[in-house]
Amino acid sequence: MDTVKSIIGYFKVDEAQDLASKRKALKRLFFLGVSVAVLVAIIICVAVSIVRSRNNDSTPSSSPNLTPAASLRAVCSMTQFPDSCISSISKFPSSNTTDPEVLFRLSLKVVVNELASISYLPKKLAEETEDERLKSALSVCEGMLDDAMDSLNKTVSAIEVGDGNSIIDPTKIDDLKTWLTAALTYHETCFDTLDEPSPDNKTKTENTSSTTISQSLKSAMQNSTEFTSSSLAIVAKCAVAISGRESNPNVTVAADGSGDVETITEAVLKVPTTSNEMFVIYVKSGTYVENIFLDKSAWNVMIYGDGRSKTIISGNKNCACADDVTLHTYQTPTFSILGKGFKMKNIGIINTAGPEKHQAVAFQSQSDNSVYYQCSFDGYQDTLYTHSNRQFYRDCDVTGTVDFIFGNAAAVFQDCTIRPRQPLPNQFNAITAQGRSGPDMASGIVIQRCTISANGNVTAATYFGRPWKKYSTTVYMESEIGSVVEAAGWMRWDASVDPPTSILYGEYKNWGPGSGLTQRVKWAGYKPDMSDAEVGKFTVASFILGSKWLPATGVPYQLT
Repeated sequence: MDTVKSIIGYFKVDEAQDLASKRKALKRLFFLGVSVAVLVAIIICVAVSIVRSRNNDSTPSSSPNLTPAASLRAVCSMTQFPDSCISSISKFPSSNTTDPEVLFRLSLKVVVNELASISYLPKKLAEETEDERLKSALSVCEGMLDDAMDSLNKTVSAIEVGDGNSIIDPTKIDDLKTWLTAALTYHETCFDTLDEPSPDNKTKTENTSSTTISQSLKSAMQNSTEFTSSSLAIVAKCAVAISGRESNPNVTVAADGSGDVETITEAVLKVPTTSNEMFVIYVKSGTYVENIFLDKSAWNVMIYGDGRSKTIISGNKNCACADDVTLHTYQTPTFSILGKGFKMKNIGIINTAGPEKHQAVAFQSQSDNSVYYQCSFDGYQDTLYTHSNRQFYRDCDVTGTVDFIFGNAAAVFQDCTIRPRQPLPNQFNAITAQGRSGPDMASGIVIQRCTISANGNVTAATYFGRPWKKYSTTVYMESEIGSVVEAAGWMRWDASVDPPTSILYGEYKNWGPGSGLTQRVKWAGYKPDMSDAEVGKFTVASFILGSKWLPATGVPYQLT
């Protein structure tokens, strides 16, 4: 390696043999720098998002028989430096595997030893120069390498090995990203210090020997900087998996007979009662015409599929008298969950009853601390019944017409697409109908960083929502509001009177053609331009106490 040769050129001749033995270690470090974090990402991506997602609509697709080379390529394709990512990891014979635990254990042993083996380098280079300013800069770099080692040790300590269970605790993902960011910062601080001009002339030293030493160290460390960047990218982009357990479902559902059971109903019958352990149901691609109900004893159930447009659960229960049924709205869901700790990913839920059948719920949740990630909820009137307790929706799609997100949960929607569609003639669209009926209730609907846009050609009047109950609470914040939303923004429940002053309807820093405030309603309970303090009560951190339970799910989220 030319970089190593240029460094050696500044060492004394009588030290050549000693340096020759260290040259290999240095070269290997450049290839391995922070490969422990790369392999953290491999554990998450290969074992979770890639192998088991099977054509997930937001993560790399793969066969369950993914080859080692294909696994490595898929992971590295998410970085800024895919070639170096692949070459650095593939140097190890043991990398010829799809088992992330093997790769991870190898990286732990090698990367720590390699990083320790070059900790001497800044000090050694300082001995080869008379430039006091360069000596000082090299001293800073020595400290930065030591700090980088500390960050790596924190990363290693945070990861569980040898327990026979999940290697990575999902609650540690943010820590891993933080410490990798710190390691990258330590590298950059070294570079900045080496480049810092002298205070007297504001220029870099022109001493040829000193400049070469400085450039040699920067070139050497630039390699590990590149790998750090790749590692951080992989961890950030692969942390979308809800849990490492997703790769090992308790039950696999496949309509073609290739799973454990052929219907979701059969899988649900296998869910244990009031269990503190996650029970995972994987549903292969297909349309499952079923009505699913999990009662309040179904704790900690997770169901995931192959994508919201690939794994579909479909029903058509409704409240229309024309069907000669006596169903109430609460009894119409295609899918209903009551038990706490429910998680759903890459599933589409549909109620196909159509607009003429009136109330027809696609999905209904009473699950406390429940999470819905990359799912879709498709219907017309009353599509999504956020009934009660704390609920978090991320990267989901919701379509409907009248009151199509309704209920009395404390529900937060982040980075979702909410799409009103054309209702029956003479009908209007109301996106929300929130059901808070008392002043002390901990409930409301929060729409944050979402996109509100028409699903097809929508000519009907469309509103943010209408106040179903006396204390209805709904906030739209930091969202893109399409032109489909009426200038008034909100509508009355009773067409003849304004809503009570006790409601709280608010908007905060929204944008887009439908976000203008000049023609909004003038109700006493409407806040057209909420303050930071007011909206702070409706963040994930405050409104649903997300910092206490969302980290364990592995789903991305914004606390503020």
